[in-house]
Amino acid sequence: MAEVILEVALEGLEFFGYHGYYEEEGEKGNWFKVDVKTTSLLQDPSLLDRDELGNTVNYEVLYSIVQQEMENRVKLLETVAYRILERVKCYPHVENIEISVTKLNPPVGGDCKSAKVTLKTKA
Repeated sequence: MAEVILEVALEGLEFFGYHGYYEEEGEKGNWFKVDVKTTSLLQDPSLLDRDELGNTVNYEVLYSIVQQEMENRVKLLETVAYRILERVKCYPHVENIEISVTKLNPPVGGDCKSAKVTLKTKA
C-alpha cells in the first residue's frame, strides 16, 4: 500500500494570557488564538484500521501542551510558538509542525485586528 500523509490540527484555540513586550500587556492581558498542525507520513497506514489512539497524534495532548505554554508569560509571540513547537516534537512519527500564535487587538498605536507569528519546521 502507498504511504499516506496524515494531518492532525487544532484550529482557533482561544486563551487569555499576559504575553507581550510591554509591562502593561503583562498586567492587563489579552486574548490570543493558537493553531497547531502536525503532518505525519504513515509507512503503514493499515495501523489506522486498528482504531488505536497510539497510532496517531492525540489532539487532547496537543491542546494540553498549548494550554500550558499559554499560561507561562513571555514577551514575544515567537517565544510562545517556539516553546509549543519544541514540545510537540515529542511525537516520533510527526514529520512537520506548524504553529501560529495570534494576539487580538495588539497595542500598535492604531487600529489593528491582530498580530500573528507562524513557525514551521520539520520535526
